[in-house]
Amino acid sequence: MAKDATKDHTGGGGDPARSLALLWRKQTQAPVRNGRRDLSVDRIVAAAVEVADTDGLIALSMRRVADKLNVGTMSLYTYVPGKAELIDLMLDTVYAELDRPRTPVPESNRDCWRDRLEQVARDSWDLYHRHPWMLGVGVSRPPLGPNVMAKYDYELGTVAGIGLSEIEMDTVLNLVIGHAETSARRAVEATGGETDSVGVSDAQWLAAHGPVLTTLLDQERYPLAASVVSAVGTAADDPKHVFEFGLARILDGVQALVESRRGS
Repeated sequence: MAKDATKDHTGGGGDPARSLALLWRKQTQAPVRNGRRDLSVDRIVAAAVEVADTDGLIALSMRRVADKLNVGTMSLYTYVPGKAELIDLMLDTVYAELDRPRTPVPESNRDCWRDRLEQVARDSWDLYHRHPWMLGVGVSRPPLGPNVMAKYDYELGTVAGIGLSEIEMDTVLNLVIGHAETSARRAVEATGGETDSVGVSDAQWLAAHGPVLTTLLDQERYPLAASVVSAVGTAADDPKHVFEFGLARILDGVQALVESRRGS
């Protein structure tokens, strides 16, 4: 898939009033047209997610979704104003898949926050792999739908009451989830997936470039680079290892901060 898909789509890009009304399902019921009573926002979003899961975000269009639903393209606009609002709806919908225990985070969160925060990262990693197209949507301004807010509220609870300020709680979440996103993007690219412009896996790329690079890389001139490139190539630069290693180091850093607050 073309890499420009990562630049052309931004969450929260629709008209604010119309997007929020759709996200919270507060819009007026769309009129029945041509006798169709089975078309709805939820059906349109489900079809759009299926298209993106199968063929990537670059393949998503109102026409493609309409074809999948066997309806005219214009009929979709009765329910969803455009592609920007549709992507907002798609994001909010898939965030509902995240596992959020119904039991509230206990007040004695001081000793279990690390496990809970680690699970937040793992859940995000898994979600990005189920829906790689999410990696092509900029979410610096996420859609403020009910599932996004429920996700954020639960995640804040994992680091509540451990000595962090509100701003630090938000920053820690951004750091952990951002690491999961970046690592997942690397993993998808490694298999020649959604965000890879060349469409080849890391294994294929290494097979093509590795032998040539070995003959060109002067070990006397670049001793450290030659040694590390050889080691990384042997390990195939496993994205899951990168995710696990980075997550552990991030959590170590947060733990050091939390313990310093307790000791002060």
